[in-house]
Amino acid sequence: MNLDDYILNHIDEEGEQLSLLNREAHVRLLRPRMISGYLQGRVLKMLVRMHQPRRILEIGAYTGYATLCMAEGLQEDGEIDTIEIDDEMEDFIRNQFNQSKYKDKIRLHIGDALEIIPRWNVYFDMVFIDADKRAYCDYYDLIFDRVVQGGIIVADNTLWNGKVIEKPHPNDKQTIGILNFNDKIKNDRRIEKVILPIRDGLTIIYKL
Repeated sequence: MNLDDYILNHIDEEGEQLSLLNREAHVRLLRPRMISGYLQGRVLKMLVRMHQPRRILEIGAYTGYATLCMAEGLQEDGEIDTIEIDDEMEDFIRNQFNQSKYKDKIRLHIGDALEIIPRWNVYFDMVFIDADKRAYCDYYDLIFDRVVQGGIIVADNTLWNGKVIEKPHPNDKQTIGILNFNDKIKNDRRIEKVILPIRDGLTIIYKL
């Protein structure tokens, strides 16, 4: 047994639906590694349980795995708006949500978050960013004023498979996007922040 297995053997169970979702993604999808996964999913649920946000925004649903994890931790009147740009994923995502007892707490939006969010006049207690790495800075700037004081922003993939400590190729826009985002967060005095070395890096940001 390695350390990762030990951790998974000593935390809350993933749950049957999430386990089946994970398995189906590995059978049907080209990039199943993009799923948040067991450990990160439990971390997201715990963050929601502790912070008790009433309204969550997720940028980048992919399969809906992380959405369902966060929905588990929601308070009674909590709700999640999740945005996925890939319309070919819509049927897969909706099928997963429809199987969940939390389906009435989740609203799926298909399209570009940079186009959808400006149409809304709402505020969020928590935002989870897990979409196009090239646009992380744009997402952050767009949602910052829509996050309430004391709200949290969680950004996935901020260690980017260790590429953040290497000099990126000029054409590697994804890595450059993550590096720019990390530097932006480092220098933002309106927040407190910490990077957790979970999976591919998870940055937790608290809005002062």
